[in-house]
Amino acid sequence: MKLLNLISIFAVLLVVSACNNNQSSTQGASSSTALPENHPDISAQANPQAGIAGTVTETMNTAGYTYVKVDTGTEEVWVAAPEFEVKVGDPVIVGQSMPMPNYHSNTLNREFELVYFAGNVAVAAHDMALCEDSAHAAHATDGAGHTKPAPVKVEVDFSALKPLEGGKTLAEVLAQAEQLAGKEISIRAKVVKFSPNIMKTNWIHIQDGSEGNPDLTVTSASTVGVGDTIVVKGILEQDQDFGYGYKYDLIIQNADVSMEN
Repeated sequence: MKLLNLISIFAVLLVVSACNNNQSSTQGASSSTALPENHPDISAQANPQAGIAGTVTETMNTAGYTYVKVDTGTEEVWVAAPEFEVKVGDPVIVGQSMPMPNYHSNTLNREFELVYFAGNVAVAAHDMALCEDSAHAAHATDGAGHTKPAPVKVEVDFSALKPLEGGKTLAEVLAQAEQLAGKEISIRAKVVKFSPNIMKTNWIHIQDGSEGNPDLTVTSASTVGVGDTIVVKGILEQDQDFGYGYKYDLIIQNADVSMEN
């Protein structure tokens, strides 16, 4: 179970990392921040390490620094970084850090067997709210615990869009979801939202003017723009869970996308 939780944390935090890169939105100060008391200068260290991620189980602030105990799924480790907002239960990913064994904090008057000092720590609970371009943002939970894409508010004209010969409309996909799950389908639709380079792929929301204006999420290596008419071909997947509440009742991953305009 801990391994699954860790995978979920990494999935969410990859989104956070991508959003931070695109928007320069990072929790915690940079490693050039003035260092209080006897904290090490991470930027001056020869062999910093990265890769610590997990859930915060304990936190405290002192002398301009935040200390967090992070459950990585295999162990609990202490991390310190320039002061940032975090609470117990938040998933975090740690930037480059330097291990300091047998460390004594003067202000806390406490001995730590090992502390990793980092220049910054990304907090998913905070940064996900900042990342409005994320393909996982703004989903509503239904009574069964699944999430459904929130209505996408864009002005797209579907009047000239015709169903694909031999393909499916989104209305048909929703109505026949149980029968179509696991099968390859094709859909002609328009792009209503495009989020590039999230978790090493592009996320495309499509609609085709079906009654109720349903929205389907597609991932693909293709680059498209809002308003483009495309043909999507791929395997329809059902009940895909990316962790931390980001579930898709229906999704097509790694789709072939053909541009029609």
